[in-house]
Parts: sequence; structure tokens; C-alpha cells
Amino acid sequence: MADKENSWDKLLRINTVGRDDTGSDEYRYPYEPTPYSVLERLAYSGLVSKEDTVLDYGCGKGRVSFFLSYRTKASTIGIEYDEKIYEAALKNKKTAVHGANADFVLTRAEEYEVPVSVSRCYFFNPFSVEILHKVMARIIESYYDDPREIFLFFYYPSDEYISYLMTVDELEFYDEIECDDLFEENAERERIMIFQLPYYEVGTET
Repeated sequence: MADKENSWDKLLRINTVGRDDTGSDEYRYPYEPTPYSVLERLAYSGLVSKEDTVLDYGCGKGRVSFFLSYRTKASTIGIEYDEKIYEAALKNKKTAVHGANADFVLTRAEEYEVPVSVSRCYFFNPFSVEILHKVMARIIESYYDDPREIFLFFYYPSDEYISYLMTVDELEFYDEIECDDLFEENAERERIMIFQLPYYEVGTET
């Protein structure tokens, strides 16, 4: 596993390996990058393409953005509140393969107005469920401003996340990507749960 982590970082010309909890608290969780093996499964799912803009909440040093830009040619936006880690993402952008497709914003997730170009959102437990409530309100606001299909990917979701997401009227559970075979421990949560804000075309009256 460590070999794959280092190999992908080297290929993408970035440095994202390792955990950093210096800026974390009870509401905003430590930086820990999504394993590349999990991102490979997401890329192979066919649910992200060059037509999409992916919004990565709690983007850290930018791994999700750089990987998906490379593998799917999607445009990406990374949201990060920790200034030190945000600066690391900007440093990676200067050297990364397809770095031009990746933008980063230093802001609190709950304060970020979601652009109408966003069609995919990614979460790896970046913050508490209390903040998730506010973030979802922002996403849904953008959805109503410009109705379109939006997929939301939740890797390694907590029970609190799942319980809350199941209560959001606008959301529909779509599918999940199993990742439990990739790891030896904590296999139950090794999955990407996918929710959808669907877009229904309204027929034209004749």
C-alpha cells in the first residue's frame, strides 16, 4: 500500500502522503489523504468525466483534485480551511500533472457558495455532522439556483453522516463502491456511499 501511495505521488509530481492533525479540533478533522486505491475505484466507476467539476471538501494537499484531473480530465475545486495545508496544495499545483485543472479556495466549507458549475462533491469525513448540515444547505441552494444532476461521494462515512443524509429530502441514495477488499482492518466502513440530487427534465407542453 505504501508503495502505491508513493508511486502515485511521484507520477503526479505532488507530495500528499502523511497525516496532519495540527489544525484539527472537535468540528474539523485531521488531514488524511484518501488512499489512491480508493480513488482508482472512483475513477473507474464512470461517474466522473471531463464534463464534470468536482468539489472536494477538506481537500488537504489536493490529492483528490490532482488524481481525478489526471485520470478523468475533470475540473476540480478544493476547499480547505487550514492555511498551512492550503499552502501545501498550492505548492503541489505548481508541479502537478494537470495542475491547471485544479483550483483551491481557502475558506470554511459552510461559508462557501457552491458554483453552479459543480456536478460532483467528494467527502472523506472532513468535518462534524453539524458542519455537514450547513454544507448540504449550500449545495442544495446551488442545486435550486441551477437544477442539474449532482452526485455526492462519501468515503469511509460515519454512522452519523449516514443517518443524517438519509433524512435529507432532496437526496436519493444511488449506489456504493465497495473498498473493503483493499484493506485488512476496519473493513465495514471501507466504501464510497453515493447520493444523488437528481435532475428531471420537464416536458414541453404542446
